[in-house]
Amino acid sequence: PRFSTTPNMDKIIEELRGSEDAIQQGMQLVKAAEHAERYKDMCSLMRMVVDLAHAKNEDLDTEGRNLLSVGYKNLVGAGRGSHRHVKHQMDHKEGDLMPGYLSVIAKETTDICKEVLEVLEKKLIPKIVQLRKAEKDEAKKKDKVEASIFYLKMAGDYYRYLAEIDKANGYDKKAKDLYLQGTELAAEHLEPTDPIRLGLALNLSVCYYEILNNKKEACRLAKQAFDDAISKLDRLEEVQYKDATLIMQLLRDNLTLWTTNDNEEGGEEEDLQVENAE
Repeated sequence: PRFSTTPNMDKIIEELRGSEDAIQQGMQLVKAAEHAERYKDMCSLMRMVVDLAHAKNEDLDTEGRNLLSVGYKNLVGAGRGSHRHVKHQMDHKEGDLMPGYLSVIAKETTDICKEVLEVLEKKLIPKIVQLRKAEKDEAKKKDKVEASIFYLKMAGDYYRYLAEIDKANGYDKKAKDLYLQGTELAAEHLEPTDPIRLGLALNLSVCYYEILNNKKEACRLAKQAFDDAISKLDRLEEVQYKDATLIMQLLRDNLTLWTTNDNEEGGEEEDLQVENAE
């Protein structure tokens, strides 16, 4: 599209919405934004792609889901890291301005989490449930089940991030409930070696350990996911084998850390590991 005024991101998106191949062009810009590490732009463009796909009664494809996840993961990751760092400084230093600064970072990070949760809970999750129920083709239905689990896990992740910042608004319970919904679907439809199922088990176990303070259940979940998967590894093709074993290594690393640390300081490291599970 040709822009009638000096373009900004909102103007680019407005022009794109009116073009015939808006989704394709939008995805091209999303990839360009990813390479340029312009994650806010990625997220703005992906919200447009979601709206356009839903207008056609379609869901995002696998690539679109992954790009949505990558954009928001990087956008919120910076805020989470800043929040941890400043909170750590507050715990070790006196300063009248530090609490106010922490509140600024907390609000910015919370706003990002709530933005992506609105996309997931008001658009992507209801739409994929609708499409899954209407789908007659078994192969296509399996893809929609995988998409459902992906979105439930992603929503659980962002409620977990909210719970890191705000422990008083029930975000911890919401994260657990979404993870468990995804886990129930995954147990019914996906193999124990499926990377989506393994990534969900990894993040749920971290939620139990870090947010819900239930270390015993965290270890049980991680061990069960690892044991269930390792018995079926020999059936996997090479690409899926690499993805599965990467997440299994994270599960094992967490188990090792959790079972050898009796103090309360193990949380931050495994959380950094879990960020690798998409």
